[in-house]
Amino acid sequence: MLRDILLKTLHDQRRGLLAWSVSLLLLVAMYVALWPSIRDQPTMGQFLQNMPEAMRALFAASGADMSTPTGYVQVELLSFMGPMLLLIYAITTGAAGIAGEEDRHTLELLMANPVSRTRVVLEKFGALVVGTLLLALVAGLALVLEGRLAGLTLPAGNVAAAMLHMALLALVFGALAAAIGGLTGHGGASRAIPAVVAVVAYVLNGLAPVVSWLEPARKISPFFQYIGHDPLRNGVSAPAVLVALLTTVVLAAVAVVGFRRRDLAA
Repeated sequence: MLRDILLKTLHDQRRGLLAWSVSLLLLVAMYVALWPSIRDQPTMGQFLQNMPEAMRALFAASGADMSTPTGYVQVELLSFMGPMLLLIYAITTGAAGIAGEEDRHTLELLMANPVSRTRVVLEKFGALVVGTLLLALVAGLALVLEGRLAGLTLPAGNVAAAMLHMALLALVFGALAAAIGGLTGHGGASRAIPAVVAVVAYVLNGLAPVVSWLEPARKISPFFQYIGHDPLRNGVSAPAVLVALLTTVVLAAVAVVGFRRRDLAA
């Protein structure tokens, strides 16, 4: 079992993944339960329109109508809370892959087995991918199935598209955490730097529509690739998926190269 790093990592994460899954189910259930009391409230739409433009750009999807299921889910789940939770999971898991093993002083035991450094990084990263996709799947299924109980009916295909883009967003930052872990072996830096970059990227994407000098840089934000084309309304964006995948692959390659070149005895 120890020699199969991917399965061993997923086995070690089983309780955490269960807790994350239950938390997502409960979070979606809360939003679903609130939907009947919000859909007929015209004041909610007025509240959004009366928000300062910068606040609306940051915390409410552009043009979202809270009286519709799509607009409600965009504002309440997809604009902030959903991606934030998935990013926390991906960054902490990406940082735990290599840097976490070093912090726990268990990397020597792992490397004492007949496994290459490349395999260690890739299988650790594989576990991150599996865990992130699993959580996105749980959130999507919860949204579709629980939503039907309260009339929060959404097209299953568009929900799947939104969850795919959210998972890719999380994987970009999880891969960044893995890359920093591979390069430095520092758990704190592996968690802190991706978190700071995520906040900057979020603010950049949110404020670019209302701050003209930020607009040219908006498309480099992973949050633009996540939600810029509105996947809950328009489905999957192939260019956005390709950009997110390439970014993730490059960062995973950096993690491999960084870990292979590092002197672990130093």
